[in-house]
Amino acid sequence: MRVIAFVGPSGTGKSYRSVTVSQKYNADAIIDDGIMISHGKVLAGYSAKREATRIASVKHALFMKKEQCVEVQRAIAANKINSIMILGTSEGMADRIAANIGLPPVEKYIYITEEASPEEMAAAQKMRNVEGKHVIPVPTFEIKQDFSGYFLHPLRRFQKVLDSDKINVLEEKSIVRPTFSYMGDYSISNNVIIAMAMHETRKVSEVRQILNINLRTTAHGVHIDMTITLSNTDNICRVCRKIQHTIRSNVEEYTSVNVRRVNILVRRIFM
Repeated sequence: MRVIAFVGPSGTGKSYRSVTVSQKYNADAIIDDGIMISHGKVLAGYSAKREATRIASVKHALFMKKEQCVEVQRAIAANKINSIMILGTSEGMADRIAANIGLPPVEKYIYITEEASPEEMAAAQKMRNVEGKHVIPVPTFEIKQDFSGYFLHPLRRFQKVLDSDKINVLEEKSIVRPTFSYMGDYSISNNVIIAMAMHETRKVSEVRQILNINLRTTAHGVHIDMTITLSNTDNICRVCRKIQHTIRSNVEEYTSVNVRRVNILVRRIFM
């Protein structure tokens, strides 16, 4: 097992550049903020940015729990990982993560100053410190369920293949605002989501009346149950799918709350 580390102060753009740097140094997987990532997929763990406090986030990122380390070890074996790049704010942090997981000592340190200009690092720190945004180097669908309501959106850019000048590799990342953000709590009343769901439903021309609507919240999003009546239609399933789509897409776009289910009961059709 070959272990390298990508090191730099917090908020200087390590996660943003991690995929490119891992490719440059032929790493099969990345360990960043409590998760192990390989080829755009989360193989083990969950992001430390989901922890409720900053202290808990640091402990999670350092893999201080035995079950975290066991999960990573199993994922390494199952996926035949031969080379890992650890992201850390210092050499000591990278060394500690490697030791906690049970990996060999770090054999090479790559520094953010070698991969980013002072201007690029300053821009990254502004995004972190002023806007409260953090980058996770995986596609949004990989972590979406864990960040319901925390300003999650995708970040896509085309990268050059390392041995070619052609820009033909799409690299996907996600931007989140952590639950421990110093910018304050962010919450949306259930009544707001219900009102939005009703508003979007009324846009569907075949809907005659909304008889009832209930909302259930979970750690990963909301479940919406709705009872409606329809005007004359020859395809109930098509209309219900249309309602489900418009509710989910608009509620998620405007609130970042994940809509896990939209269950529709058609009580009556007026001919």
